[in-house]
Amino acid sequence: MSRWRPPRPKSSPYITAEGYRTLETELKQLWERRKDVTIALTAAAAEGDRSENAEYIYRKKELREIDRRIHYLQKRLPSLTVVSEKPANRNQVFFGAWVTLETMDGDEITYRIVGADEIDTTGGLISLDSPLAKALLKKNLDDEIAVRYAEQETRYYITAIRY
Repeated sequence: MSRWRPPRPKSSPYITAEGYRTLETELKQLWERRKDVTIALTAAAAEGDRSENAEYIYRKKELREIDRRIHYLQKRLPSLTVVSEKPANRNQVFFGAWVTLETMDGDEITYRIVGADEIDTTGGLISLDSPLAKALLKKNLDDEIAVRYAEQETRYYITAIRY
């Protein structure tokens, strides 16, 4: 049995202006954090035997994780397209829209369609690549959509769109 897995599909290159600023801020904070971790790693390395030095092992792992994220952000940020314009037709769902949906039970849920790097399900931010967002795109106010999750189909009504 091999460990090969097919590569993940590329996520969409779109991001909101707020999301882009958040990623830039995160990158700056990671560089600052990296300085502190490097100093702590140097101090831990000076203590002697590194094979049994828990502080040294922990700091190396932490530095690796920081470097991985920095590398990702440095490659991702230049490839992103910032979408800050609002569409001409505000009664249709496009990237960046806040969409209020009504379920078949009468419950209301509000989501915002954002880029893959901005996802926050607790804040109602869903990815442009998600099945729900794909079903919502280019739909109008009062349209009904159906989203299939595994074996179950869920229906929603679009009750409000705002940008």
